[in-house]
Order: sequence, then structure tokens, then C-alpha cells
Amino acid sequence: MKKLVLISCLTALTFSCKDKATQETKEKEITAENTIKKVPTKNEWTVLFDGSNLDNLKLYGNDNAIENWKIEGDALVFHPPTNRPKDTHYNLVSKKEYTNFVLSIDWKISEGGNSGIFWGIKDDGTYGQPYETGLEVQVLDNQKHPDAKNGTDRQAGALYDLVAPSKDATKPVGEWNTTVITINHNTNKGSSVLNGVTVAEFPLEGEEWNSLLENSKFNGWDGFAKYKTGKIGVQDHGDVVSYRNIKIKELN
Repeated sequence: MKKLVLISCLTALTFSCKDKATQETKEKEITAENTIKKVPTKNEWTVLFDGSNLDNLKLYGNDNAIENWKIEGDALVFHPPTNRPKDTHYNLVSKKEYTNFVLSIDWKISEGGNSGIFWGIKDDGTYGQPYETGLEVQVLDNQKHPDAKNGTDRQAGALYDLVAPSKDATKPVGEWNTTVITINHNTNKGSSVLNGVTVAEFPLEGEEWNSLLENSKFNGWDGFAKYKTGKIGVQDHGDVVSYRNIKIKELN
């Protein structure tokens, strides 16, 4: 009888230990799963502006407070000053520099307005304007701004003065447009997508790129398109313009 009781106790103890071990294993698996979920995955979007603050942005060539750009609802709106001091500009750039990326940004231009989205900007005090170094995808009222009449390579969605858009994919003035710019130096490919339409594709170096550059206004410019790594920016061109949902995804 004592032997049976002892066997029963040992059996119960064995199952109890197994249950405890199984439970501990499950707890470890759950903990591991939670840990994996908390580890950021590669190629995630980084929000540069979501309507809540300007923490990731600054004025080009100026580390002081941002002027003339106001948060209105979920949008970042530029209001050109009435009495602009001579040689003063309020271009806005990212605090961080980027090399290979996908940039998504919503924009809305005012009637007859002009602006632009830049990358590869050198912001070290050497140059006076972002366009002296940075490439630009044009933001424009194609119907009423004079620059639209100077060639399709100056219309909205174009790689400014270099590659014309394949079509006019803009929405009417006063409506939001979405531009997605992809720059990948590893594959030597860049593209401009406007409202879901790929309107421009272009190389970033090589013979084809050199030919584009030689036939543009930028031929001979000392710093233009020379910096693979640089800041992202939006332009003060003297007109009211709005941006929102600015986010970027870095590519390996």
C-alpha cells in the first residue's frame, strides 16, 4: 500500500513538473513574441510632418525659429511675407540628411502658384538656396503659372528643367495632390509619381544623366546634383502653398 501511495505521489509530481515546464515554455514564447513585435522592422516610414509639430524641420541656412510656415489643421502652409526683407527666403528643409529613399508628400498649390520638393540639398552655409544643389520635382498651377508655358519639363511632377512629365496628372487648383519620389543610387534610378501615375523616370548618374544636365539650365552649376546625401526640402517661391502627410522611407 505504501508503495502504491509513493508511486502515485511520484507520478503526480512528474506531471506537475511537466505542467510547470510547459507553462514556463509558453510564457517564454509569449515574451519572445512580444519582444519581436517591439523591434522596429527595416524600411519603416519616418514621419517628417503629420500636422502636430515641426520638430523634424528647419529653415534652410537658419537654425532660428521657423517663420512664415504655419500649422493649419493637419497642413503646413506657407504664407509669403507682405514686406519681405531683401535676399531673405524661407525654404524649409529636414534636419536629417538622406541618400536612398521613398518620399511621400501631399501638396496643394494656390491659384497661379509655384513651389517645389527638393532632395540632395547641401545646407552648410556654402550655398544661398536649396535649388543650387538639390534636384526638384515641380509643384505648380499648370494652368495659370507662367513657368508652365516655358516647357513641359517645368510643369507639376517634372524633374524640374530636366525630365518632363509623361502627362498632366494634377488635380484642380485647391485640391490635394500626392507626390511620391523614389531615389535609389544603388540602382541608379529615380522616379516621380503624381496621384498614382508615374510621370517621370530618370537616371541619377552616367551618360544619360550627363546629357540631361548639359541640355538644362543647370549645366555648369558648381554644386548642382553633386550630393548623393542631403536634406529634403520644400520651396518658398513667393506663393501660398500647403503640404501635409510628409513621410520618408529609407532604402538599404
